[in-house]
Amino acid sequence: MRSQIIVMFCGLFLLPLPAALAEAAPVAQNRGALFRVQDAGHTLYLFGTIHVGAPDFYPLEPTLTQALEGAGALALEIDPGADPRAALRAVLKYGMEAPGSQVPADCRQTLAPRLAPLLQKYGIAPEAVAPMKPWMLASMLAIGEFSKLGYRSDLAVDNYLSQQARARKIPVLELESMEGQLALFGAMTPVDQCRFLEDGVASIEDQEQSQEAREIANAWRTADAAAFDKLAAKAATDPSFAAQFVQKVLLDGRNPALADGIAKLLAREKSSLAAIGVLHLVGTKSVPDLLRQKGLKVERVY
Repeated sequence: MRSQIIVMFCGLFLLPLPAALAEAAPVAQNRGALFRVQDAGHTLYLFGTIHVGAPDFYPLEPTLTQALEGAGALALEIDPGADPRAALRAVLKYGMEAPGSQVPADCRQTLAPRLAPLLQKYGIAPEAVAPMKPWMLASMLAIGEFSKLGYRSDLAVDNYLSQQARARKIPVLELESMEGQLALFGAMTPVDQCRFLEDGVASIEDQEQSQEAREIANAWRTADAAAFDKLAAKAATDPSFAAQFVQKVLLDGRNPALADGIAKLLAREKSSLAAIGVLHLVGTKSVPDLLRQKGLKVERVY
C-alpha cells in the first residue's frame, strides 16, 4: 500500500453528501465489512468504511441501515458534519508552510519535473500546492488519482452515515480528532516527508496506486473478505517507507485507541453503531481482535 490509503482513512477531504444520493442505487447489497460486538446485553455494530465513494455505493444494505436506525449513537473517526474551522486549523498547522516563510529547498523542487505532469493531469494549479508540505502534496496527488478513477470525497461513506444519523436525530460522536490525525503526519521529519512524497509519485507513475485503489474499492463494494485479507497482507509486507508508515502509524498505532473508544460506546449504549476505515478491521492487531482481547463477544456478519 502506498499513499492513496491516506485519503481513505483521513477525514480531511470529506465534503457534505447530497441527500438525494441516498436513493441513487436501486439494489442494496453488502458493502465493506460488518461485525457485531456484544457485552452485558448491549450490542454495537462495527462497520468498515472507505473515505471516498461512488453513486452505486448507496443505499447501504438493510442490516446496517437497521443498525443505524436503532442506534443510540453513531461513532465515526471524524464527523464530516463537524465545524470545518477545526479541520482548517489543523491543515494550516500540520500541512502547510507558515505564511510568509520561505519554502525549504527539498524534494518538492527536486521532483518538480515529475510533479508537473501529475498536477496537469489532475487539474491542480501549481501555485495552489506550492505552500503544501511534502506529505500534504502526496495526499493531494492521491485525491487526484481517485478522482480520475471516478471515486469522490463528497460521496464518502462517512458523509453518508453522518447525514443519515443527523436526519434521524441520532448523536454523532468522534473517536478521534482532526488535530490528532494530522499531527501524525506532521510528526514526520522533513526527510521522511520527502520519502513519503517520493513513494507516492513513484506509485502513481508505475500505476500501482491506481491498481490498489481499484482493488480496495472493489473489495469494499462487494464485501470481499478474502480480498481484504490479501490487501492487509500486502500492506504489512510492503517495504516502502509510505507503506510502513501507513501500517505502523496510521493503522497499528491508532487501533488501540479506536478499540478503547468503541468499547466505551458499547458499555454506554444498549444499541450503537461505529464506522471506521475498513483496513482497521482486518489483518493482525485489528480493532476486532483488540475488542476480543477485552473479553467482548465479536462476530463477523460479513
